[in-house]
Amino acid sequence: MKTIDRILQSIKRDGSVTAKQLAEEFGMTTMGARQHLQGLEEAGIVSFHDVKVKVGRPTRHWSLTLKGHEQFADRHSELTIQMIDVVESLFGSDGLAKVAAEREHRTFIQYQKALAACGDLHSKLQKLTEIREEEGYMAELEQTDEGFLLSENHCPICRAATRCPALCQSELNVFQKLLGEHCHIERTEHIIEGQRRCAYRIVSRG
Repeated sequence: MKTIDRILQSIKRDGSVTAKQLAEEFGMTTMGARQHLQGLEEAGIVSFHDVKVKVGRPTRHWSLTLKGHEQFADRHSELTIQMIDVVESLFGSDGLAKVAAEREHRTFIQYQKALAACGDLHSKLQKLTEIREEEGYMAELEQTDEGFLLSENHCPICRAATRCPALCQSELNVFQKLLGEHCHIERTEHIIEGQRRCAYRIVSRG
């Protein structure tokens, strides 16, 4: 993978980075990282904001622009949108809802089998994170004071979900079914609402 692509991957996953952070991550000079970032800025792919610090000059943080996020294309997005349009045209909104429900059911069965050997909530979430990472969601799991935070820094079905919001709801439904009634799961950030990632707060009810 080219250095530029690795830099974009890092910014996509972390949301905002400094040239120093990139230099340390990829074994280059800070000046070299800054040159890459400036080239991406000229292409309209990244932008920056300065954060004041107690001592010295402000720290420059770089993040993706809308054009930058578009570099991470949805998988087969155009074909998927066409299929959604065809289903709705032939079978109406009820038919489209049935398709979304069937996809939800199949996804649940697939994930349920993958999590069958997991004995506790943490192991289930670790396995779920691995699956979502493999599917292109750039997923990460973090343990918090309240429970867990599952973050997905990319959505490979974003355009389809924008066209058919039931797809987003079905993913939340699948997570809830997998984790059971003893867990509360809430989506706290949502890509299709303009936020940089989807994030799920997960709390055990005991």
